[in-house]
Amino acid sequence: MGVVTDIRGRSRAAKLAAAVSCAKAGRSGKRTVSLFWRIFSLNAAGLVVATALLLGPVTVSTPVLPGEALILLAGLAALLAGNAVVLRMGLTPLHRLGRAMATADLLVPGARPTVAGPAEAAQLTATYNTMLDRLQAERAAGAGRALQAQERERHRIARELHDEVGQTLTAVLLQLKRVADRVPGELREDVSLAQEATRAGLDEIRRIARRLRPGVLEELGLASALRSLAAEFTHHGLTVHHQVPGALPPLAPEAELVIYRVAQEGLTNTARHAAADRAELSLRALPDCVELLVRDNGTGLGAAPEGAGIRGMRERALLTGAEIHFQPAPVRGTDVRLRVPVPPGDRTAGRALDVIGDRSPDRTGDRP
Repeated sequence: MGVVTDIRGRSRAAKLAAAVSCAKAGRSGKRTVSLFWRIFSLNAAGLVVATALLLGPVTVSTPVLPGEALILLAGLAALLAGNAVVLRMGLTPLHRLGRAMATADLLVPGARPTVAGPAEAAQLTATYNTMLDRLQAERAAGAGRALQAQERERHRIARELHDEVGQTLTAVLLQLKRVADRVPGELREDVSLAQEATRAGLDEIRRIARRLRPGVLEELGLASALRSLAAEFTHHGLTVHHQVPGALPPLAPEAELVIYRVAQEGLTNTARHAAADRAELSLRALPDCVELLVRDNGTGLGAAPEGAGIRGMRERALLTGAEIHFQPAPVRGTDVRLRVPVPPGDRTAGRALDVIGDRSPDRTGDRP
């Protein structure tokens, strides 16, 4: 399975690379003056005016008279105030850039400081944005290779569990059945308990193998895989309602796998940590993307730091250029919202399929 990187990131990097060469142009398209020339021009103007006044009719007495001292102090204060204003205007973009550097997160695409201010600050900001895009693309490629290797390892483990451990437990069940037919009556109950424990272990092995390798995704498609996932998590006090249409825009296999894994991780977090009794799993086609929503009525995220599961979902979303958001649900609980972009050529077909899906009874799934 190939690795998909953020296509939008490439175009953004190209635009920002071009912005470095023209960073001296402001928002209006006019050439901006560098901080050096602003300070130099202000000081030069003050010195020229002072020299012209001294060479002209203005004289300074010795000792200096109070009125002349006031004029000199006023000129000095005006010069200092002008320098302070110019420095404040020139250094403000650098302060904004510093705050952006302190809060930068490569897992949150699109968060970039605005290219503005003097030529030096604008060029520095544009260079920083270009560096962020390059780092983000490299991280996406590295994460893609790591996740690709992880999926291969998942498939290998699932195959070994099914072929080796599963067959061994099946053979044990057959042996126990033969033993149960021969043992005395007082031992038959113990053998039956051993059979039940072995059968439960075999079912658990099969369940783990299905979660490691979603065969239903490869065989029946994304919609059936998400419905099966919702049914799998409906147990032990948690009810998962799904709203998955049968007709969806064409998606790459990598995008389908990302949607499935994010839904799986979201429901896993709901079952383990949210203390919820109800969850919703929905998938719908929008004009330019496909949106997955996992919602629960649990305790919510609160102020807890992001764990490995959430960061893993962010990394998976980054692979396909998707956007993922973790927000409080309208009433209580948590919303996990993933938006996977649809290639432009497939959007018209996606809208037509969405209309068909809206008319289909399967659109509402088992939602009450």
